Parts: sequence; structure tokens; C-alpha cells
Amino acid sequence: MFKIVTSFLIILFVFTNIYADEYFLTLRNEKVNLRQGPSFEYPIKLFYKKKFLPLLVQDEFENFRKVRDHENNTGWVHISQLSKKKAAIIIDDNSYIYSSKTIYSKPLAVSKSGKLLLIKKCKDGWCKISDRKITGWVKLKHLWGKTK
Repeated sequence: MFKIVTSFLIILFVFTNIYADEYFLTLRNEKVNLRQGPSFEYPIKLFYKKKFLPLLVQDEFENFRKVRDHENNTGWVHISQLSKKKAAIIIDDNSYIYSSKTIYSKPLAVSKSGKLLLIKKCKDGWCKISDRKITGWVKLKHLWGKTK
């Protein structure tokens, strides 16, 4: 019994440490290369063309970061192309943007999946967001990106 409990605790410790080191960064520029490996010698997998797109950093090697986007594309990006600016992507169609952090406040807009929003702050399961046209509140569960 002791061996089973010990094995379980070791697996739990390793599992939580693997995912505890992941964090979000955003794209610093309008055009960023996602590479197959952690150097400029590796081929480009795809181009990102959206400034402030949030990426989940999963690993590090020298000046490159292994990242995953909201569509599960993975690859390597040079650290100079990343920023700590807070941003998120709407992940649910027909997500409402409200005037305050309650569903009983005035709905300002309806946002579709894939919409990029800058995050001003998050509190109590809501995030204050902005884009070029609107500032309001969105439920945290509808967002993918840096919300803390």
C-alpha cells in the first residue's frame, strides 16, 4: 500500500510541475515566424499575422520558446518576437460583452469565436477587455489567453 501511495504522489508531483511552468505571452509584431525547431536554421511552419495574439509557452531552449496557439498549432518562436502584454481570444460563438461584470448589465456587443481582445484586468470570473471599438466585460470562461 505504501508503494502505491508513494507512486501516486510522485506521478502527481511530476504532472503538476510539467504544467505549472506554462505561461502566456503575446506576439510583439504583426508578422512572426513559427518554426519547427529552436533556431533560425529550422524551417518556418507558419506565419502569424496578428499582433498581441496570445501563445502558451510550453518549453524554453536558449532564446527560443516552444509555444501553442488557440488552434493547437505548436512550434518555436524567438523571444524577441514575444511580449508580456495581456490578451485573449474569444473561444465561444455568441459571447456577450457587458457594460459591467454581471449578466444583468447592458450587453454592449456579441463577439464571435476567434476575436482578439486586449485584457485590462480580471476579477471574480470576469475580464475587462478592449478592442478598437469597445470596452466592456466578458466572462472568463469564454476566453483563451493571459487573463491573470
